[in-house]
Formats: sequence, C-alpha cells, structure tokens
Amino acid sequence: MAIEIHLATLEKKHGALEREIDEAMACPAMDNLHIAGLKRKKLLLKDQIEKLKTQVTRH
Repeated sequence: MAIEIHLATLEKKHGALEREIDEAMACPAMDNLHIAGLKRKKLLLKDQIEKLKTQVTRH
C-alpha cells in the first residue's frame, strides 16, 4: 500500500512540474536553462513512476 501512496505523490509532483513548465514556456523572459532543469526533474520523476508501476504490477 505504501508504494501506491508514493506513486500517487510522484504523479502529483509530475503534474505540477508539467504545469510549471507550461507556464515558464509561455513567458518569453524565462531562462531556457531554468526550463531545461524543470524538464530534467520531470523526466526523473517519470522514470521513478515507471519503476514503481513495474513493482506494483509484479506484486
């Protein structure tokens, strides 16, 4: 059950990062390095989510 809770938390963070990236990209003055960092964090979260989903389906 703890894995499912952790998975839901990661998915919420992933969604929040996605919204933050969209907002940053809409602002022409936003630093591209900042946006790249946000995308990197989002990708790391996606990888963690996929690993947890694999663990959940195995059990």
